[in-house]
Amino acid sequence: MKNCALIFAGGTGTRMKNTSVPKQFLELYGKPIIIYTLEKFENHEEIDGIIVVCLEAWITRMWKYIRKFGITKVKAVVPGGASGQDSIRNGLVAATQYFPQDSLMLIHDGVRPLVAPETISRAIACADKHGNAITVVPATETIFLDSTDGMVGTILDRRQCEMARAPQCFLLMDLLNLHQRAALEGRNDFIDSASMARHYDMPLYTVQGQTENIKITTPVDFYIFRAIVDAGESRKIFGL
Repeated sequence: MKNCALIFAGGTGTRMKNTSVPKQFLELYGKPIIIYTLEKFENHEEIDGIIVVCLEAWITRMWKYIRKFGITKVKAVVPGGASGQDSIRNGLVAATQYFPQDSLMLIHDGVRPLVAPETISRAIACADKHGNAITVVPATETIFLDSTDGMVGTILDRRQCEMARAPQCFLLMDLLNLHQRAALEGRNDFIDSASMARHYDMPLYTVQGQTENIKITTPVDFYIFRAIVDAGESRKIFGL
């Protein structure tokens, strides 16, 4: 069985308020966010290969970055689609050309560069045992259901709530079958692979991730990312 990371980086980053560069290509200390993400999977000994889904106009630039920063596990860079769901499906189809259908696919956002190696290992171990793995973190704030009249609806017990993160890991053949089924039904509105799998009654298994594995969507997220990177470098230099 092979383990493949499918990194989707097809968004334009409208919430980043930056009109010239997609958020995944914003640089921190001369390195694009997407490269920070790819390095986490490049350097993980259990990952056999990587498929990148990218904005079509940026594919040439993506390959230049891959070569510049010594990323060797990327097998293909394919164009994204009109939605995240389309982009993941494009990546899965490409993966079938390089990996057997019983391979584990770790679906991961290109703008989640802070994923820990331990999280990747736990996802692989869980999916190897159960067929899938959804990374989660505990809810840390009160969650309530909205109501139509502007009042607070049902308040959920946050001790029973978890928030989905990435990676989300599935067998290639299972996830591709779900995408094909959704396409036949004209469904293109699933927010992530987990929500699609649950809609089609697939039992899902969770693994604990870390809270700092944020998705860089807004300028504030980028500043948090920079602060975490700086803190990590300080620990290396000063042993803090």
